[in-house]
Amino acid sequence: MFRKKILCGSLIAIVFLTATSGVALAEMPAHSPEQNSQFHSIEQPLSLKVGVAIAGLALIGLELWWFLLYKSRDS
Repeated sequence: MFRKKILCGSLIAIVFLTATSGVALAEMPAHSPEQNSQFHSIEQPLSLKVGVAIAGLALIGLELWWFLLYKSRDS
């Protein structure tokens, strides 16, 4: 029961942090004259973006499983 509470709390914290980080990024100016002279935007294909997001979520899930849900055979 205790581990379920930890898992739920962790998932809620992740959702909260991702939701609040989007607000901070939305407030930044899109283009400034200094950025245009130094850096150029590179458009990535949607399939690559989705693949990277799925791989990241899978790794996060693997870490949560390993540290919170995995039971060793010794105990």
